[in-house]
Amino acid sequence: MVFPDYRPRRLRQNSTFRGLIRETHLSADQFIYPLFVQPGKNVREEIPSMPGVFRISIDQLAAEAKECLGLGIRSVILFGLPDKKDAMGTGAHIKDGIIQRAIREIKNKVPEMMVVTDVCLCEYTDHGHCGCLINQEVDNDATLEILAKTALSHAQAGADMVAPSDMMDGRVAEIRAALDENNFEMIPIMSYAVKYASSFYGPFRDAADCAPQFGDRRSYQMDPANSREALREATLDVDEGADILMVKPAVAYLDIISKLRDEFDLPVAAYHVSGEYAMIKAAAEKGWIDGEKVMAETLLSIKRAGADIIITYFAKEMAKLLRK
Repeated sequence: MVFPDYRPRRLRQNSTFRGLIRETHLSADQFIYPLFVQPGKNVREEIPSMPGVFRISIDQLAAEAKECLGLGIRSVILFGLPDKKDAMGTGAHIKDGIIQRAIREIKNKVPEMMVVTDVCLCEYTDHGHCGCLINQEVDNDATLEILAKTALSHAQAGADMVAPSDMMDGRVAEIRAALDENNFEMIPIMSYAVKYASSFYGPFRDAADCAPQFGDRRSYQMDPANSREALREATLDVDEGADILMVKPAVAYLDIISKLRDEFDLPVAAYHVSGEYAMIKAAAEKGWIDGEKVMAETLLSIKRAGADIIITYFAKEMAKLLRK
């Protein structure tokens, strides 16, 4: 069909036509909203580099969860700031750790909220790396047992799903085994299967107080230049028992989201990370962009690339916009 017999504009001429043929849709129940939990009471502290995002104390969690549910957001992912840190990140798996208490608070008071937990050690180690160290190097295999204990402690506290973000080789299998051996075979694993050593994480590291005290994370997180390696990483996690595959960051890696969507039939998640959020907020504050429209277009691009699930700090704002 060629012009003038076929005119694509016929189906764009008003909102009804556009809605009828729209290929990609955003839905609040496919968002996961990140929450930063810190010690104390009546704490609601805005993160300077992430306007509209707060560190909150456990006593504030129920209200936050209820607000999310009211907007149609049915899942949150928790990140904790512990009272103390040590070289082995032991605060990650203690029974009364910050996340374990946070899980119980939400599940006791807002049981219908799905609670996902980030499984990593960087927030709990005094050196800021995602595993235990030997001679200033992250020891992969020694870290696996600690990660499995952490995931198990989250399940025991009532978490609905665990999400290992450490990028240690073999951690999905180790976590799956620990969960299954302790009668948590129905707890799914959303693996950060493809997590790049990105420069977009800066505001998150401020929020969670987890910047490495020396060096960087390039020896265990992926090289941003690599694409084929992403498929190898994801394949390993599928073989080890992952239920959902995640790509992080999202916007700078839409091609990777698309590759995973084409290659695997598991659900694909994408983490719209702190730096991607902060850039939109900063430009909107300057008046350089329409923040609301850019937010919507950005999240739509992530969904269009193939993500079934989007973890985003914009979840509440976008959910409100979808209701208009």
